[in-house]
Amino acid sequence: MLKNKTALVTGSTSGIGLGIAKALARQGVNIILNGFGDADSPKAEIAALGVKVDYHGADMSKPSDIEDMMKFAADRFGRVDILVNNAGIQHVARIEDFPVERWDAVLAINLTSAFHTTRLALPAMRAANWGRIINVASVHGLVASAEKSAYVAAKHGIVGLTKVTALENATTGVTCNAICPGWVLTPLVQKQVDAKAAALGLSNEEATKLLLGEKEPSMQFTTPDELGELAVFFCSPAGNNVRGVAWNMDGGWAAQ
Repeated sequence: MLKNKTALVTGSTSGIGLGIAKALARQGVNIILNGFGDADSPKAEIAALGVKVDYHGADMSKPSDIEDMMKFAADRFGRVDILVNNAGIQHVARIEDFPVERWDAVLAINLTSAFHTTRLALPAMRAANWGRIINVASVHGLVASAEKSAYVAAKHGIVGLTKVTALENATTGVTCNAICPGWVLTPLVQKQVDAKAAALGLSNEEATKLLLGEKEPSMQFTTPDELGELAVFFCSPAGNNVRGVAWNMDGGWAAQ
């Protein structure tokens, strides 16, 4: 069903975004990658799955870059059928110590960029009467943690944007939903584990248990592949009437 459709996945050169891009590619979806760092390796991984793949290095904090990326995707493949808003950054500090420029950057990349991609993708989706918008939020779109004011505000905002987008398109073939992961073992999270191990003189295994034990009752990481399979479900016929949900894959974090 998804063969020859096109997905644009922001922040997809590694981690969650790449996991989602690969899961969609396994269903025959052509992929536009986006993100910083090396693009050749993820492009090769996607191409090996037998689909077309391209890359655009838009800075997701810049509306003009986003507009150029959306035009690039349309020129390359006709339109974006599946939009996955995944790009995100993090900064941790108490509110009174939070640098204003970091607040602005987190909100721009984690929230405002999704508004821009969505507004630009919707006209073609509505014209085709089919589209999927998947916003990668976080369990922090549902609950809060101290010292993450900008991230929590942005992810709560993404959940709100998801609901409004779903309602505005409720009678069409365009759906919008959010995925809310807990801890996902990405290179970024592995760095946090390594830092905790070094700071406390623990083994990597002990530091992992300590990190998970603070929040995640299952005591296991969600994987990018698992998140990718949820994205595929949203794009399947079974997801036709799943609209405006914030679906947490968090090992029970938000259930506490």
